[in-house]
Amino acid sequence: MPQMQTKNGAPISRLGFGAMQFGRTVDLGNAEEMFEACVEAGINHFDTAYSYNGGASESMLGQVLGAKVDDLIIGTKAPNDRPANAGNLRTALDESRKRLGVDEVDIYYLHRFDAETPFEETFGTLAEMQSRGLLRYIGVSNFAAWQIMKAQAVCQSFGTRIDDCQPMYNLVKRQVEVEILPACADQNISVCPFSPLGGGLLTGKYISGAKGRLLEDTTYAARYGQPWMHEVAGELAALSQRSGLAASTLAVAWVARHPAVTSTLISGRNLTQLQPSLDAMALELSEESYAQISQLSPKPTPATDRSEET
Repeated sequence: MPQMQTKNGAPISRLGFGAMQFGRTVDLGNAEEMFEACVEAGINHFDTAYSYNGGASESMLGQVLGAKVDDLIIGTKAPNDRPANAGNLRTALDESRKRLGVDEVDIYYLHRFDAETPFEETFGTLAEMQSRGLLRYIGVSNFAAWQIMKAQAVCQSFGTRIDDCQPMYNLVKRQVEVEILPACADQNISVCPFSPLGGGLLTGKYISGAKGRLLEDTTYAARYGQPWMHEVAGELAALSQRSGLAASTLAVAWVARHPAVTSTLISGRNLTQLQPSLDAMALELSEESYAQISQLSPKPTPATDRSEET
């Protein structure tokens, strides 16, 4: 599968850093410390979005990039609160480039599927901005498999392609295994999953009654509130104790081990919180370990719903 590269020709790293918390729970000092730790560990992929924290995430990431920008792959996303029409895309990309302090964004994503705007307008605009040197790679985030394939066909009509897909993927959210990951593998589309820790569930901290967004944020509580998910987190924590590796390290390494996955996004509020995920950069799970972790959660049923034949 062709890999996305930095401007200097280095392949994208197997882990990336998501800066969604920059400017909200992360101040500039912690941002700089985590950025330097990521670069030292070999990470060259950093991700943000126009809408994160009112633009503070992009701006803070731009502050820490410095002169290293040509050695990195910087991804950002179009607004997710308005149609992906030509005017909105052009205005938003110009603003994102200013915040990040770059002339050209490496990966520019649609943050969500837009049913209002014709794909021809959306992806024709992205192709035009790509030809002008404003973005290098075209990506989609939170798209279904059929939407990815339709976008790919439309992009090809403009002489370009979908280069990257950014879906949610972790041990308790495995739906992407059914159609999205196979579709991306078939189309040679890179996959950069987010939320490998399941919003913190798979760190194991909630087993001991710790507070956090799974208890305080209604969206995350609904997303990860099913009892079986917490049982999986407990089993992963037990495996973590037996292996001597942090549950976070195992959870991230498990996502990164899938053959269709290109660069798994990790994050944290500070370096202490980030470090167990960062440790997965040096961990290649064996087939046995990968299978052992995979068995902790139910495998999703086939797209044809004929699970009795598998």
